[in-house]
Amino acid sequence: MKGILGKKIGMTQVFTKNGKLIPVTVIEVEPNVVTQIKTTEKDGYDAIQLGCQTVRPKVSNKAKIGHTNKANTEPKRFLREIRGVNVNDYTLGQVIDASIFTKGEIVDVSGISKGKGFQGVIKRYNQSRGPMGHGSQYHRGVGSLGTMLPMHVLKGKKLPGHMGNVACTIQNLEVVDVDLENNIILVKGNVPGPKKSLVMIRTSVKKGEKVNETEELISYVEIEETPVETAEVEETETVETEVTEENQEEVNE
Repeated sequence: MKGILGKKIGMTQVFTKNGKLIPVTVIEVEPNVVTQIKTTEKDGYDAIQLGCQTVRPKVSNKAKIGHTNKANTEPKRFLREIRGVNVNDYTLGQVIDASIFTKGEIVDVSGISKGKGFQGVIKRYNQSRGPMGHGSQYHRGVGSLGTMLPMHVLKGKKLPGHMGNVACTIQNLEVVDVDLENNIILVKGNVPGPKKSLVMIRTSVKKGEKVNETEELISYVEIEETPVETAEVEETETVETEVTEENQEEVNE
């Protein structure tokens, strides 16, 4: 098990050399710092704590500053734990970058889903509406709230309420590409959360360390324009000057 914290930038698409289009999510992965290592003997379980997005000490507090000082790093905005890792492979203050994952790996991505506010049962639970005629008197209602026998609302009744803004995980996503120069990981498909939100990329629970065979992507390289030779430019200038002199002579005649 391994993982890293990142920021969701948005979605785009890439193309393979075979002409296949792949929708991907762009995740910016700043270097993470191991701020704490938990062991079974001391804490009851094995885990590492990662920190990302450096903040100024002025906007932090003494507890966070003292915690990050143990790892010889600056205060971090986000601190998250990853369980199930081999703690012997990590050291306090170690920096983890995008190279921890490779193309073709299967990962699970966790985040906070988009909040949609207070919604009705049709949008929240995909229930069907009633007839939309003028005499229906039932269009987008919740339906029967209680049967005749108990005479009260049963537990688990699907009612209107707050929708979204919950922690969720999308499993078995494929890493399409890893850009170490720009600290970016491209993940096939969509991941939870709005743009600029925090996401966690971890090794797939179901697939483990499985790596799929990936196709080569098309890379767009800018072609530099070749400079025009100076000799050709001088020849055109001399021809233009000769033509202008002949035109002046004709005008004078």
